[in-house]
Order: sequence, then C-alpha cells, then structure tokens
Amino acid sequence: MQEQLKQLQQEALLKIEEADGLKSLNDIRVAYLGKKGPITEALRGMGKLSAEERPKMGALANEVREAIASKISEKQEQLEKEETEKKLAGETIDVTLPGRPVKKGNRHPITAVVEEIEDLFLGMGYSIEEGPEVEIDYFNFEALNLPKGHPARDMQDSFYITDEILLRTHTSPVQARTMKKYSGQGPVKIICPGKVFRRDDDDATHSHQFMQIEGLVIDEQVSMSDLKGTLEVLAKKMFGEEREIRLRPSFFPFTEPSVEVDVSCFNCGGNGCNVCKGTGWIEILGAGMVHPNVLEMAGFDSKKYQGFAFGIGAERIAMLKYGIDDIRHFYTNDLRFLKQFKRA
Repeated sequence: MQEQLKQLQQEALLKIEEADGLKSLNDIRVAYLGKKGPITEALRGMGKLSAEERPKMGALANEVREAIASKISEKQEQLEKEETEKKLAGETIDVTLPGRPVKKGNRHPITAVVEEIEDLFLGMGYSIEEGPEVEIDYFNFEALNLPKGHPARDMQDSFYITDEILLRTHTSPVQARTMKKYSGQGPVKIICPGKVFRRDDDDATHSHQFMQIEGLVIDEQVSMSDLKGTLEVLAKKMFGEEREIRLRPSFFPFTEPSVEVDVSCFNCGGNGCNVCKGTGWIEILGAGMVHPNVLEMAGFDSKKYQGFAFGIGAERIAMLKYGIDDIRHFYTNDLRFLKQFKRA
C-alpha cells in the first residue's frame, strides 16, 4: 500500500503540472481527492493491515493528500494569473482614441413650461410645495369648501380607490395641507406644481392625466388687484411683454369672487383670428380670492387674513406657447415631435 500511495502522488503531481486550464485542474482534484478517488479507496483497505502499520499508512496517506492539494492550489493560482493577464491583454484600451459623442436629449415642452413658471415665481418670493398624488377626500374636497354631496364635485369626475381615498383631481390639496402647516399664521406664498387625474375621455384637448400649477397667497392685506398684477406678470413672461389680460366673473367653490382669466391673442394681437376664434382673447386659467370658509377650515382668521389663488394647466400654456394642436403629442413619446423643441 505504501508503494501504491507514492505512485499515486507522483502520477497526480505530473498531471497537475501538465494541466492547461482551470477545468482540467478541477477534474484532477476530483479524480484524486474526491470521495471515489484512489486515495480514499486505499484508505478503505487499511482495515486489513496490522495495528502497527495502520498509523504509519494513515500518516502517509495524509501526506500524499496534502502534497496533491498543495500542488493543485499552487497550479490554480498560476493558471488564474495567466488567465487574468490574457484577459487584460485582450481588453487593452487605446486612451488616445477620440471619445464617442454622447447624444443629449431635449427638455420636454411640459418640463420647460413648468420650470419657466417655477423660476418666475421663485423670483417673486414664492416657495414650491408638493403633496401626495394619492389623496384623501378631506383635503381634495372638504377642506376646499366642497362637502360630501356638493354638486360641484361632479365637475371633477374622480378616480376613487376607496370611499375616502382617490387620485387627486387638482393640486389644491397641497394648498390645504400647506395652510394647515402654517397653523393660521401668515404670510403664505406658494406654488404647487404636480400631476392630477380626472376620468376624462382623451382627445385633442383633454387627458385623464395632466400637469397643474396652482398658486396661493395669504396675508393681512391681499386684494384682487394683487391677483391681477401677479397674473399680468405671468402672462407677459409666458406670451410676450405686449400681452394684456382680462378677468371675467366665474364660479369655483374654493374662491369668492372667482374669475376666468383671458390673455390677449398673441397670434393676432387682439384683432381676431382662428386661434382666438375671432374674439381677440384666449382663456388661460381660473383664479379668485380664497373663500373665507377655506381660510377658517385651515385655521386662519378670515377677518384678519385674505388671500388669492390661481390654477394653471401646464399643457394648455405649452399648447398656446408652442402652437401645439393636440394634447396627446405630449404623451406619445414621438421623437419627431420632441426634437422640434431643440430649435424652439
């Protein structure tokens, strides 16, 4: 058995030296050191040896096993190093080659409009507030003077998740949450941009999801003239310094009085054309003075504080600003459409 073990050692060491890859080396390891290998088989025959020979054969078998395992480890390290060097040589990078140009994308027209409006109002001392798109009924309706059963709720056909949870139909809940946060202490001066959702049939001018930007100002001396002056600045910034605005009476449950805001047609200068349908004016947003009930529900003393609010549809502004005739262009990801705004 002693001769058999020494012969196995010499045979294994020779094969290890000749191994040309990690796979063949692993096959050698399994063949000689595995449970079914010749060394294991030799050890099983130790039962036939005398009591004096067993310890000597056991020690010799362990020496042979360790010698083979050590050689395998040494060879494995050598093969891994050679493989790494070969791989590095094949992946050499010529750092003198010119880099490939990276194509830059364009800002989406909606993003451009939202950022332009944000920059304008930040410059006027406003802060930007955000809120959850999945909203509770209280902030979406009740805190805005729209109690359950109010007929004006039908104006905003809503996506309800449960009886009390829905996808917000406007960004006004952000105003309600912010007023709560101020705990009845003004001034408040914010805009709230974000996505809103309504159950509407998609067509050229309607979408079930769109961007809205709402503004809110609350202080001790706020009047309708402040609202008009603010909206004039907005209209001139978005459509040109020569633009004028007009206010028409309207109704919104959360403002009183409420107005629809028109801007003089930028296409015909107010003379009448197909863009303004011959009127010389284009409707751009709704606004009004914050309803006393809304102030009171948020903890503000309506006899001390007044405020104004307005809501802008970013898609409508973008359609008018860039002459886009179909709101669906904003959401179909047509690169031919989006690339136009590189030149706009």
